[in-house]
Amino acid sequence: MFEECLYFNSNALARTVTRIWKDKYRQFDLSPPHAFLLRVVLTKPGMLPHELAEELNLNRSTITRFLDSLEKNEFLMRKTTEGDGREVQIYPTSKAKKIHKDLDNTGKELTQLMREILGSDELSEIVSNIRKVRKTIEIK
Repeated sequence: MFEECLYFNSNALARTVTRIWKDKYRQFDLSPPHAFLLRVVLTKPGMLPHELAEELNLNRSTITRFLDSLEKNEFLMRKTTEGDGREVQIYPTSKAKKIHKDLDNTGKELTQLMREILGSDELSEIVSNIRKVRKTIEIK
């Protein structure tokens, strides 16, 4: 019935992928989006919230909620910038630094799992097509 419906099929795929990613990131007591944000902060300490929003393609309000949660769980901290006391930079805590390698390895394991299931070329093509579609639709 919905064979050609982008909405239905992309959401069905997202639910399946989310379930797999949730299972893997549960060991860190993190949701996949929180883990991705933390991985970015670990790689690029000192980012501003609007930079994180752009990097992760999320709304600023969503980033703020994620930052609140990760700060509450002592994975990151906010520091005001020297130039503007209203602006904050985001830094990982020692707790986050301790799991950095494991977080990155989990991401690699998930990618490898998808390569095994779909094939390496097919995975690359799917991800590339999804990115193209997303960018095209965002422009409209």
